[in-house]
Amino acid sequence: MLIYKLLSLIVVYSNKSSIFRFMAKVKYYYDSDTLSYRRIEKSKGNISKIIILSFFGLVLIMFSGFVVLSQFLKTPNQLAQERELENLKFNYELLNKRLDESSSILSQLQQRDNNIYRAYFEANPIPEEQRKAGFGGVNRYSYLNGYDNSKLIKEATKKIDILSKQMVVQSKSLDEIVVLAKNKKEMLASIPAIQPVANKNLKRMASGYGYRIHPIYKTRKFHWGMDFSAPRGTPVYATGNGKIEKVKRSRRGYGNQVKINHGFGYKTFYAHLEKYTVRKNQKVKRGDLIGYVGTSGISTAPHLHYEVIKGNKKLNPVYFYFSDLTAEEYDRMLELASQENQSLD
Repeated sequence: MLIYKLLSLIVVYSNKSSIFRFMAKVKYYYDSDTLSYRRIEKSKGNISKIIILSFFGLVLIMFSGFVVLSQFLKTPNQLAQERELENLKFNYELLNKRLDESSSILSQLQQRDNNIYRAYFEANPIPEEQRKAGFGGVNRYSYLNGYDNSKLIKEATKKIDILSKQMVVQSKSLDEIVVLAKNKKEMLASIPAIQPVANKNLKRMASGYGYRIHPIYKTRKFHWGMDFSAPRGTPVYATGNGKIEKVKRSRRGYGNQVKINHGFGYKTFYAHLEKYTVRKNQKVKRGDLIGYVGTSGISTAPHLHYEVIKGNKKLNPVYFYFSDLTAEEYDRMLELASQENQSLD
């Protein structure tokens, strides 16, 4: 603007000093010596000034024209920078698309994690708020304002931050799933899942879980386990992996007995044994021999009294024979267990 103003002043002054002056009327003055009018002659100095001013005016006009043209004509360096900026913009747009694709894949993995993996291993799903926590409210990307493509850059930066946080959460979740899977394998091997007496050795299942008639006192009393009738000396097996928590030799009550701690809150109890073949703190696996059927304690016939405990609650053992009974055998077991007969202890 300063150049244009200066140029205008020069042009105006030049016009006033030259063009309009040349076009002005011829002027005269009265010479008292000759008593006549004489023509006023133009000063050579004024003409020189006009020429100089016109020259500088022309120079300024040319300079101004160059400045104006430079706004439209770009240098090779400027063109190269513009191409680089366009390329960066294209790469940011491509990055945004790839981030959207990665976010979609991660979302599918999160759904499988919550609905399949964690459900199978009995773990609570991760809430959506926890996966996306820390990205609401505060404008954490204000430092990216003021650029030509601030919106594009902020969008890409935010997506990267969210994706990184979700990947960390998901990675920890998968680490937990690995631990749960290992524990699940161990848990499945530890939970009581077979009969303590082989089916071929059973005469019959003498009594099930529930109210039964006591064989000695002839009163109706709750029976906390199952009685398996079998010949004296029939092998008794551990029904799941675990560690021997208790062994006891007695002539009263449950007689000779063994208790196994299977972990995961499960324990099993074996009573009225002829003898036991394990010691306290010994580790056993499902199917290992732990003793023999007998009539020790208060018992009216050779049998095994068997209990399943979860936490502090005694459960119906009939629900823990799924590993070695066919569907028909299991149905028969349920039928016998539901009959209110006389127990053997």
